[in-house]
Amino acid sequence: MDNVTNTDTKLTQIMALDEACFLPVFGKRVPLVVDHGKGMYLYGTDGKKYMDMIGGIAVNTLGHANSKLTRAISSQAKKVIHCCNYYYNEPQTMLAKKLTDMSFAEKAFFANSGAEANEGAIKLARGYWSKQGTPKPKIITAKMSFHGRTMATIAATGQEKFQTPFNPMVPGFEYVPYNDIEAIKAAADSETGAIMLELIQGESGVHPADFDYVQEVRKFCTANRILLIIDEVQTGVGRTGTFFAYEQYGIQPDIVTLAKGLAGGVPIGAVLANKAASTGFAPGDHGSTFGGNPLACAAALAVIEEIESKNLLGNSMNMGALLQKKLQNVAKKTKKISEVRGKGLLIGIELDSGSSAEVKMKLFEKGFLVSSIGSNVIRIAPPLIINRIHVYKFISALQDVLEGKE
Repeated sequence: MDNVTNTDTKLTQIMALDEACFLPVFGKRVPLVVDHGKGMYLYGTDGKKYMDMIGGIAVNTLGHANSKLTRAISSQAKKVIHCCNYYYNEPQTMLAKKLTDMSFAEKAFFANSGAEANEGAIKLARGYWSKQGTPKPKIITAKMSFHGRTMATIAATGQEKFQTPFNPMVPGFEYVPYNDIEAIKAAADSETGAIMLELIQGESGVHPADFDYVQEVRKFCTANRILLIIDEVQTGVGRTGTFFAYEQYGIQPDIVTLAKGLAGGVPIGAVLANKAASTGFAPGDHGSTFGGNPLACAAALAVIEEIESKNLLGNSMNMGALLQKKLQNVAKKTKKISEVRGKGLLIGIELDSGSSAEVKMKLFEKGFLVSSIGSNVIRIAPPLIINRIHVYKFISALQDVLEGKE
């Protein structure tokens, strides 16, 4: 790593200003002020270089400064960045067509984030049953799930730590253990309008759903006229090796949400729905000022084109498999890893001992950016452009850290 050693005065200034001016929701951040990026790497204001193995938390699909994406953003910005949804805009329409063509869905709606997409999905499901004349407001979600930080989506999230400071919660959600079909069957009743699941619980430690479980949930929903919402905010857009993670489970949901990696870093969220579920919204039922603006949609179209033209789905699958294989080797050599979980390029590394926060900071010192979850899980979600050399460098650094080498 070609790092420089001079003191980063910019870092000191920004840290002081952040503490003085910014709400303290992120606490003490990793001591890095990002100046620019290129490919798999981010560069600090002090000139240091970092391999981005967290990818903006599964956002930077194409890495940093991808030429096709930056040209698409620049070209669209020169035309029009924003126009309100009173009018048609071509990138929005073409993105809706692209995503529906690629999926089970027949209709799409665009928002600004994953939380907004999930809010839209919740409203759509409740709207569907209301318009059927049989309101079914109850939505079953999983314990240890994460669906966002708005009031409705923290209510949907099956973790009390996100809810307690902000009670009372939006009513109508019931939480059941993950990967437990019998728990879903026991919780469902005549008021149940939807079941909402992640196929990999990312925030709680990267826990994939069992194949048979997802199959049984789909069958149960079909048999009992319950809508199935799949939250693919983190797992979508090639993250797991297929464009949608649901493809690997052999099912078709009724509603899917996307965000994070869809526009490679430009804020966007998407709700995709089949023909029946889409009737939950009529004119005036939902909307967004910024959602689906020309800039965000042009960026998303460029991301999808790059994924397709460069076979990044195959790369995600292959490099994910390589990472898991090499991580298993590290686990055997160091005896410091108890489990490696995930699909494609969304991987959780559960430590047998030691602090994930400490491991994260030691990797940072070596020039690698990762995420720590809880006390003992390292999460990686690198750009889909990662190659074998990047994998080997990361594995070597992680093994050194776990073995206590400087």
